[in-house]
Amino acid sequence: MQIEGSISGAGTSRAATIAHLNDQLRKTGEGGTIMITQNLRRVTGFDAQVLARALATYEGFDADNDPHGEHDFGDLMLWGYDLLFKVDYFDKASEFGSDDPANPDLTHRVLTVMLAFDW
Repeated sequence: MQIEGSISGAGTSRAATIAHLNDQLRKTGEGGTIMITQNLRRVTGFDAQVLARALATYEGFDADNDPHGEHDFGDLMLWGYDLLFKVDYFDKASEFGSDDPANPDLTHRVLTVMLAFDW
C-alpha cells in the first residue's frame, strides 16, 4: 500500500506520515477503529454525528498536546464537557503494539474519545 506522503516520499518526515494516517482516521473514520467510552455515550445530548464532525474539523494541535507532530492526541469541548481523544497503535491482530506506526500495512490505529475526567 502506498500512502501519499509516506516516509518513502522525499522530504516527508516520519512524524508527518504518522500525522497523515492519524488525520485520515480522525477525519474519515477510515484506516482504523474509533472507540467512544460509555461515559461519553451517556452524556445528555450525546450525538455521534456531532462528535464525528468535531473530530473531522479539529485543528487544535499545538506544542502542548502534540509535541511530536503526530496528531495523536487532542482536546475539545462538546455538550458542556471537556473531551480528549488519543490514537494508539497496535499490530494488525490488535494483540501488541505496532512495530511501525508509520506503516499502515503493519498498524491498526485505534482512536479513543473520552471525557477528560476519565483520563
